[in-house]
Amino acid sequence: MTEPHRCPWAGTDPLATAYHDTEWGVPLHDPHRLFELLCLEGAQAGLAWITILRRRAGYRSAFDDFDVTRMAAYTDHDRARLLADARIVRNRAKVEAFIGNAAAWLHLDDPVGLIWSFVDGTQVQNRWRTMSEVPAETEVSTALSRALRAQGFRFVGPVICYALMQSAGLVNDHLDGCFRHDEVVR
Repeated sequence: MTEPHRCPWAGTDPLATAYHDTEWGVPLHDPHRLFELLCLEGAQAGLAWITILRRRAGYRSAFDDFDVTRMAAYTDHDRARLLADARIVRNRAKVEAFIGNAAAWLHLDDPVGLIWSFVDGTQVQNRWRTMSEVPAETEVSTALSRALRAQGFRFVGPVICYALMQSAGLVNDHLDGCFRHDEVVR
């Protein structure tokens, strides 16, 4: 049996391939998992996604499975615990941002609705043929970044927001010809 045609970024790493095949680009409306992705995309800043993907279980454990209520109440002891946890990328600015982002998330009436409002609640269907056509950021991701920053979020620049839009399925950026392109449409 031949392997299906995938987006090149999935490579051959089984973890990246499974993520590509089952999660990336699938419209996500669950607030818990959407917040997790917001954090993980922020954790990726300056790093390869596979680095974060390999540590996702560690992030989930260290950050109480991204329970926003618990995270927003973290103390200095929790901060020290996180900065000593080798299962995550121990970056003080990112740890502080995730804790602050949990508090900001809790202050939003409808965080999922806010994020999805930037695509009018419907996945944008792109038809890229090559990876070089896929943008790193767009006017929409810039607007989303501005809106999130205005609400107190950090590590949500336009590039991170576009990565969130891709991973959470706000946009379908599976390449034309990737077996997942037509499957993730919802």
